[in-house]
Amino acid sequence: MTQPDRGDQPSRDDEAGPDPRFAVLPAGRPGKVVAVHLSYLSRAQQRGRRPAAPSYFLKPSSSLAAGGGTVERPAGTELLAFEGEIALVIAKPARRVPADRAWGYVAHITAANDLGLYDLRANDKGSNVRSKGGDGFTPLGPALIDAADLDERALRVRTWVNGQLAQEGTTDGLLFPLSQIVADLSQHFTLETGDLILTGTPAGSSVVAPGDVVEVEVDVVAGAATGASTGRLVTTVLQGEHPFDPALGSGPAVDDTQREEAWGSRAAAGLPQRSGADDAHGVLPDDLPDNLRDKLERTPVAALSGQLRKRGLNNVTIDGVTSNHSDRKLVGLARTLRFVPNREDLFASHGGGYNAQKRIFDAVAPGEVIVIEARGETGSGTLGDILAIRAHARGAAGIVTDGGVRDHDAVTAVGLPVYSRGAHPAVLGRKHVPWEVDVTIACGGTTVQPGDVIVGDADGVLVLPRALAEEVVDAALAQEREDAWIAEQVAAGHPVDGLFPMNAEWRARYTAHNEQG
Repeated sequence: MTQPDRGDQPSRDDEAGPDPRFAVLPAGRPGKVVAVHLSYLSRAQQRGRRPAAPSYFLKPSSSLAAGGGTVERPAGTELLAFEGEIALVIAKPARRVPADRAWGYVAHITAANDLGLYDLRANDKGSNVRSKGGDGFTPLGPALIDAADLDERALRVRTWVNGQLAQEGTTDGLLFPLSQIVADLSQHFTLETGDLILTGTPAGSSVVAPGDVVEVEVDVVAGAATGASTGRLVTTVLQGEHPFDPALGSGPAVDDTQREEAWGSRAAAGLPQRSGADDAHGVLPDDLPDNLRDKLERTPVAALSGQLRKRGLNNVTIDGVTSNHSDRKLVGLARTLRFVPNREDLFASHGGGYNAQKRIFDAVAPGEVIVIEARGETGSGTLGDILAIRAHARGAAGIVTDGGVRDHDAVTAVGLPVYSRGAHPAVLGRKHVPWEVDVTIACGGTTVQPGDVIVGDADGVLVLPRALAEEVVDAALAQEREDAWIAEQVAAGHPVDGLFPMNAEWRARYTAHNEQG
């Protein structure tokens, strides 16, 4: 809730009653508010950078606000952005806590909105002191959920702007588990009772303007507490009246980089698309642009493979798999799922409930491809018709597994392209334990990372590094045009010698043909 300009008014300490900004917190005003920079894979893909370890910044407790209030976009600024997040409330002092015991130091979870003003980021240099420290920039609540019996992997955060869903992410999509974040912070300083940790935001954060209403909700999607919810944290954006005084310090400064990051993409910010060369040094989108997806759908896998080979990449095919829809092209960004060999005690702890397999099928986004590491083991199914239906309903582009498929005919009937090593009637637990999602895996003899471009057709499946996609597909299409012309000449009776590949004479003829249109 935005605090008024108090002038000579007394401080809160002189006023009667509890401060409403901290009313949801059992211990009152927290000593520390720690926030994580990048923590969700979807957000990392959107930003084009994936951190190897979590990093943090501090927010002042004066930035906290109760739900149902307002926040000001300061006069002279344009880029106030929302970030729906899960907030952890620390239960007791934690110092050098191991990760396997860290969740026991979390008392509650609640919803938070980590608002930020991108106009002030330039001189903050990552500290976010001014850009995220403003009054009302950390709405919190409206209710707490007891953390004691929660599965930290089964939490969900959603954000709505003016009633439209803008963000949705579950904690199985985190780069760093919540318990790791608590443990890591505790090795640097003591986390005290009532401290808050804002655990990062999934993709979908964008800019809001005066009059917009932002709502954030955290709920539990599996386990004993399934359905438990914080309720919706509601904040209305107002236009501020007071500009920053440039005589006192650096003021708002906006460029296209800040606009792109605040809005979430160049397209959303109304900026022209980058060239492929620019993308190598800038922000990669979290999805394939329509023009790139269209080119990939028109390009044979064999042609892409040839171009990758020219660039020294020979180990990029997922071998041994065939499609249940050989007439369908598969194009999308990889989401990964790793199975480990079945061990009865590990299946008991990881195979049931809301396991890694179920979580990724619930989290896959439109246009993405679920790629499964099954170690080439064909003696068990790695998915069946129910999961295929779920992936299809979520808009997935397809599934690739180097294992078997159960309910093979029913899976085919779903209509989703699925590449596998064939049918098998056995359930998952015969050979596999679902272990982890969105990590680097091995599938069909090659390495697949989350965010790699997956392309499949009747010839097989190829893994295309995202940074090379535009360059490779353009070169492949050019080669396809050249090969089509060569085929025409061979069909007309010309010998292959000197034509395939083209010698200088034939190259000159081909160049002249292109110049003539």
